Amino acid sequence: MQINHQPGQSSDQRKANVKTGLILASVALVFFVGFVVKMFLLGK
Repeated sequence: MQINHQPGQSSDQRKANVKTGLILASVALVFFVGFVVKMFLLGK
């Protein structure tokens, strides 16, 4: 998957976007793992 950046976008802005994306992905992953663990523990 390739993300097309706007021509005027600076390197700093790109780094900020990547950082924000990684933070959001981490939060989503934590919620998903928590949900799976909850289902596993309550399923017993």
